[in-house]
Amino acid sequence: MSQNNTAVADKTAKTRKPKTSSKGAKQSSKKTSEAPVRSNKKAGSGQSDKTKKYKRTSYYASKKKKQPQKVQKPSVRIMFLGGLNEIGKNMTLFECNGDMVLLDCGMAFPDGEMLGVDLVIPDFTYVEQNKDKIKGIIITHAHEDHIGGLPYLLGRVNVPIYGTALTNGIIGNKLKEHSLPKAPQLVDVKAGARITLGCMEIEFIHVNHSIPDATAIALHTPAGTIIHTGDFKVDFTPTWGGPIDLNTFARLGSEGVLCLLADSTNASRAGSTPTEQTVSESFDSLFKRAMNKRIIIATFASNVGRVQSIINCAHKYGRKVAFSGRSMVNYMSVASELGYLDIPEGILIDIDMLSRYSPEQIVLITTGSQGEPMSALSRMAYSDHRKVSVGEGDCIIISANPIPGNERTVGNVVDELLKRGCEVIYESMYEVHVSGHACQDELKIIHCLTKPKYFIPVHGEQKHLRKSRDLAVSMGMPKENVFIGDIGSCVELHEDYMKELQPVQAGKVFVDGLGVGDVGSIVLRDRKHLGQDGLIIIVASLDVYDGRVISGPDIVSRGFVYVKESESLFDEIRRISLEVLEDCADRNIHEWGVIKNKIKDAVSRLISDKTRRYPMILPILMEV
Repeated sequence: MSQNNTAVADKTAKTRKPKTSSKGAKQSSKKTSEAPVRSNKKAGSGQSDKTKKYKRTSYYASKKKKQPQKVQKPSVRIMFLGGLNEIGKNMTLFECNGDMVLLDCGMAFPDGEMLGVDLVIPDFTYVEQNKDKIKGIIITHAHEDHIGGLPYLLGRVNVPIYGTALTNGIIGNKLKEHSLPKAPQLVDVKAGARITLGCMEIEFIHVNHSIPDATAIALHTPAGTIIHTGDFKVDFTPTWGGPIDLNTFARLGSEGVLCLLADSTNASRAGSTPTEQTVSESFDSLFKRAMNKRIIIATFASNVGRVQSIINCAHKYGRKVAFSGRSMVNYMSVASELGYLDIPEGILIDIDMLSRYSPEQIVLITTGSQGEPMSALSRMAYSDHRKVSVGEGDCIIISANPIPGNERTVGNVVDELLKRGCEVIYESMYEVHVSGHACQDELKIIHCLTKPKYFIPVHGEQKHLRKSRDLAVSMGMPKENVFIGDIGSCVELHEDYMKELQPVQAGKVFVDGLGVGDVGSIVLRDRKHLGQDGLIIIVASLDVYDGRVISGPDIVSRGFVYVKESESLFDEIRRISLEVLEDCADRNIHEWGVIKNKIKDAVSRLISDKTRRYPMILPILMEV
């Protein structure tokens, strides 16, 4: 060390020397000698006062307090009770810190295998088991696949329902048809508002869909923010309301999104969904083309924006408008009362007044765009409508695409209408329908804005869910951060992990007339068996003492073969049945279950050998 630097060091040590004791002086000298050497210009070091100050700051940095440790967040669980691997029956349950929130409660239409079933609703068992934890039901929009199950749930679980004005108006109108033990509480919420349910804060986000007042939902939970898009598309020129609130999605993305649940219905379609304005333009050209014909338009009753476009065209071309179909009348009544439908004065007439006007003065808006057997359009096609008959003077527009599984029924209705001489415009012949669901480019926009850590595709069949997953992965989402679930799936989300838990009880419950859940797989199997192979009933009276045949057996057949042309076959069935009964009496067998099974087996073998058919065989025994 040079002489100058040694002097500086000694001077510094003397400056910091405490006055208490020599021991303290030694410790102070030791600390000073371990520190970086500080010099100044006078000592010839070449460093400025600014550098000297910086070094002093650096020297004391180690004396600052430690930063507080990061608080560990809890996890959140999501239970999927419907809406996965199917179209309809949407229902999702969220749980965090012991509080639960239910999102939507829909229904689904029965498929061709569900003979006699009116509609399908979710299994509410798990919801009933946890009803004390549920703080409320959030409804994204008023389509049947999101609200159709509410009347059946509210009879068992009565909690407040939160939705926009139109959504709650339609729900309230629907609930009037059901005798609930207690009137539910409907709370109107505007898009942009926030409500608190337990430990969760729910934010409603305006989106575009095929019904007004649709919303996406942001659940701000202690575990993080979860976004559920609901059914949506990006429409910058909607017929009602403003464009989708992309600003809120972007804000949430900047704040941090734990998980995104996105509508996957159109995930396999490239590009963007066309705006609703294209349908309005198509209606205008079709009204010009059908100047001398009556116009009948079938669409979804809930598509208020579409109905408004039809009313605007009818007003432009001087036509009167009538509604047909109970659901259509109900939806339009609610929409008109709440101000979502603008009907010019004098344009609306009752369906009973159609005969007072010539065909070119009429526009009839009806239900039945999905070919439902009891819908107004189906009854018209099969000449079963009491007030409307269709024929060559009618131009019929089906302003909807068939829901997957309904293609055949829609095709049958179109064929019947064509047979009657109607001009039918359907599917992609003209732009008379646009989807209410986002295509790939719109889904990419939501992903880019929200930047979620985890992603769960919802609302769609398996092919839709997988395509939605592939889309997210193509945008940089790690594949292990995507979860494809099924009905009953339970997933736990945490800022550090996502894992699947044991499934909860979930499934399908069939509604048949007034019966809810009393029709199961066994009943449906029997109905299918009867519909395909028919029924044979074998009736016999037995002596109560010895089991001998007193009368019969008599054979009754339905849906099997034409009796008059198959008398020899029925004689054989009667002979075989009698032999079985006598054999059981000889062997002292009196258990009716055993006797009936022996008759079934013997008759089944006979019919199979003779006809290669397998009808349902029903023995009926009576003791006398």
